[in-house]
Amino acid sequence: MSDSQFLTGDRSGKPVTLAGEFRIAQGSGRLPVAVLMHGSGGVGANIEPWAEELNAMGVSVFIIDGFTGRGITATSTNQAQLGRLNFILDIYRVLEILAKHPRVDPQRIALIGFSRGGQAALYASIARFHKLWNASGIDFAAYIPFYPDCATSYMDETAVVPKPIRVFHGTADDYNPMATCNAVIARLKTAGRDATITGFAGADHFFDTPFPVGTLVAVKAQTVRGCTIRETEPGVLTNTATNQPFSYEDGCVARDPHFGGDVEAGAAARQAVGAFIKDLFKLK
Repeated sequence: MSDSQFLTGDRSGKPVTLAGEFRIAQGSGRLPVAVLMHGSGGVGANIEPWAEELNAMGVSVFIIDGFTGRGITATSTNQAQLGRLNFILDIYRVLEILAKHPRVDPQRIALIGFSRGGQAALYASIARFHKLWNASGIDFAAYIPFYPDCATSYMDETAVVPKPIRVFHGTADDYNPMATCNAVIARLKTAGRDATITGFAGADHFFDTPFPVGTLVAVKAQTVRGCTIRETEPGVLTNTATNQPFSYEDGCVARDPHFGGDVEAGAAARQAVGAFIKDLFKLK
């Protein structure tokens, strides 16, 4: 569906069937779960280390594939292929499945997203979106976005569900700059929300991937780092520079940002998230 349909609760989008992989950790009974939402390149090389790390902690993992069922392999060079907010809908649908699963503790489900999926993980916390689309009857225990695109401001975006939000970012990211996310977290804190952002010095976009390591150009990939987008009325996303509806054809949209894995930053991020989840889920 389009972003406008999502924002207005219009349910006339095209039905699709998506796939996911549920890896149940060792242990008996109902276990905690982390839902992983990939970025614009699909289920990439960074997902496997996270799944292994979390499973080793006793946390089951549900990996969403938001592309294959829609006939998409990647959106990096053409983000207009899929409305950004579709991933939030996918995330809520998975929450419905997990809420009823006999091996899942519904009070201990965390959401971790990366890039496009990080944006979804950040904004899935908005209470308005839960009211429109979350039919699971439960909420995530935490929202953990990695290097999300924070260029868009939604109506009532600081009215989030009362759960912790923990953003992780690279200070050298020129794909989704950390500065715009700093501003989002500042607004959330001003509103009294439990939200923090952690930056890793010199780390690029996709810094948690084990391959490739080092800074590379994401050839022809689109970035809205130069855009400021605001929901000016329900369902209308406006480019504030032109005061016209935002389009990926707008002049503020650039290409060829950088990305690349950083071994130290990736390890530090997994350690930080692991410690946070252990405390959140009361794991030994």
